[in-house]
Amino acid sequence: MPTRILPAGADPDAVRSLTTLLSQLPDAEPQPPVTDSTQLVDTLARLAAESVDELPEVVVVHERIGPVPALELIREVALRFPAVGVILVTTDASPGLFAAAMDSGARGLVALPLSYEELANRVQAVAQWSTGVRRHLGHGAEMLAGAGGTAVTVSGAKGGVGATLTAIQLALAAQASGRATALVDLDLQTGDVASYLDIQFRRSVADLAAITDISPRVLADAVFRHDTGLALLLAPGEGERGEEVTDRATRQLVSALRSRYEVVVVDCGAQLSGAGAAAVEMADTALLVTTPDVIAVRAAKRTVRMWDRLQIRKAEETTVVVNRHTRSTEIQPALVQRITGTALARTAVPANFKELQGVVDAGRVHELDAKSTVKQALWALAGELGLVKAAEGASHRGGGRGSVSLRRRKE
Repeated sequence: MPTRILPAGADPDAVRSLTTLLSQLPDAEPQPPVTDSTQLVDTLARLAAESVDELPEVVVVHERIGPVPALELIREVALRFPAVGVILVTTDASPGLFAAAMDSGARGLVALPLSYEELANRVQAVAQWSTGVRRHLGHGAEMLAGAGGTAVTVSGAKGGVGATLTAIQLALAAQASGRATALVDLDLQTGDVASYLDIQFRRSVADLAAITDISPRVLADAVFRHDTGLALLLAPGEGERGEEVTDRATRQLVSALRSRYEVVVVDCGAQLSGAGAAAVEMADTALLVTTPDVIAVRAAKRTVRMWDRLQIRKAEETTVVVNRHTRSTEIQPALVQRITGTALARTAVPANFKELQGVVDAGRVHELDAKSTVKQALWALAGELGLVKAAEGASHRGGGRGSVSLRRRKE
């Protein structure tokens, strides 16, 4: 059986040379190369969604890949796709880098310039390891259970558009459907998840920032278990501690949460930080919440363009959610989509603050009445995004479409 090998690197000449050499290996089947970290993870996720058997046995990562650094990318691949063997190709073959690569989850390291014999030996060894792991774990979806949790980020086009409420209700909908769900507050300086749910907890996401290997026990100590069953990881009470949460710490944290929960919802707030950027880049779905007014829509357009310039997220890979929608407003969801160039959630959330005021003031948004049109729309949005477990219908008035299927979509 041929060994499927997926090369990954940003340097076209280096990748071409690597692919040429891989094609000369016995029983090797090089796949079309990927050019950045996002494309690599997306490719593996797509293949895993079809079947675990579709995943390559070996991924060869060139040191000059981006935007996520090679070692952090290897850590994410190892966590999300545990039966895929990763080899790092690097000019630095020092014992220090070798140890760091192994700690990140790599199964081997090959020094540049490439040697046919060294590459062949390492690929063969890693392929045998991958085959053995798959045989031991068995085939099917169970193989990636616990490592393939869905991550959704919720960002606000500007402050006050309802991103936090949206994130909380999406998480509540997923948890209520029977899926283990974590809600993370990455609005590091002004996060309000704790206030909306009327809780006090001394540990926060900042307490995990300096930990290089987040074990299940360490994660459990930092998480607050809410009465609804939600696992909450809160923003620090002291806003200045938000600076401790780097993009690297965020990638490690999101990967750790994905390995423990079926759904991870991240409230990124309206201000872009390194942590928020990393979360948006890693997310399976990135939501951008706006309201149907000129100022908010302009802010949404600015945000989308900034994400694109910084190579965080392409416009077409971002989904805009229109909050406080009314049929009488001049700016309708279709216009927002044209202006921003993004995808558009079919479900729009109606404007009805009277339904919310009591539970918001009391810090009990999890007790929002099931008859609330706002709650119905947000829970229907959760169904549209594939965050709920059961296949069922939900009527709502906000989207103007009558009902949506809460059956998880296959991306």
